[in-house]
Amino acid sequence: MAVLAVLGLVVTGYGVAVEPRLILDEERIQARIPGLSPEWEGARVMVFSDLQVGMWWDNTSMIDRVVENTVAADPAAVLLPGDFLYQSETSIQERVDDVTRLLEPLTAAQIPVYAVMGNHDYAVGAVEELTTAFEDQGVEVLANEAVLLPAPGGGRGSGLFLVGVGPAAVGKAEPEEALDDVPEAAPRLVMMHNPTTFPELPAGAAPMAVAGHTHCGQIAVPLLSRWSYLGLSEEEELVADGFAPEGYGAEGNEMFVTCGIGFSLLPVRINAPPQLVTIELHRA
Repeated sequence: MAVLAVLGLVVTGYGVAVEPRLILDEERIQARIPGLSPEWEGARVMVFSDLQVGMWWDNTSMIDRVVENTVAADPAAVLLPGDFLYQSETSIQERVDDVTRLLEPLTAAQIPVYAVMGNHDYAVGAVEELTTAFEDQGVEVLANEAVLLPAPGGGRGSGLFLVGVGPAAVGKAEPEEALDDVPEAAPRLVMMHNPTTFPELPAGAAPMAVAGHTHCGQIAVPLLSRWSYLGLSEEEELVADGFAPEGYGAEGNEMFVTCGIGFSLLPVRINAPPQLVTIELHRA
């Protein structure tokens, strides 16, 4: 019992003070996009999510590190799939100011940045304030809509669309509406907060989709990442981390779920470190 108690303390200490604060998983993946223009061949898009600012003992030092690494990489675009806030024991505006301060180096470096809101942003009642602050800062917020991305290097007519879908957990996901303005054969990336939106996308509509929300379970069984607290407690089938398995979602669609940075319920991560994803784009 003494050995188990000591082991428990060691694991808890690691999950609270080491993995979430010191370890950053810099994941690199490739996406094959039908119809991608030559301007985008080999371009990099970076993704990080779930800052959860306002959670007790939140992870702002890791956010600073992720933003610094992103600026240094100078990607063609940055995607932020929601849950910027967790709760706010102070004013909402004060927490919104904290988030914009943390993200300011991205727009100061003139990197195009795009965001969708998450369920916590709605739960806190901060969507309007976040949207206003982001747009004042130069971060474009997508709410079930699509936008044409500027080509790398400032070129014109890149033809690559970004589709932003709202959070399904609070009934704000309208994927068909988000796809309305995208020409049928146009190349596109899809960003959503909840991975459960992915099966609703029509076949071929999302050759590369990214989602957050899950924190990769936040506590996962070593060597069995999908065996996490989240994966085992959800009633519906859920992709908690990494690429969606074959058969989840319509034909021609692919999704990657990122682990995010912050916390839910407890400030602990075990076998689910904070993650910064780089997507390298290639023509299909």
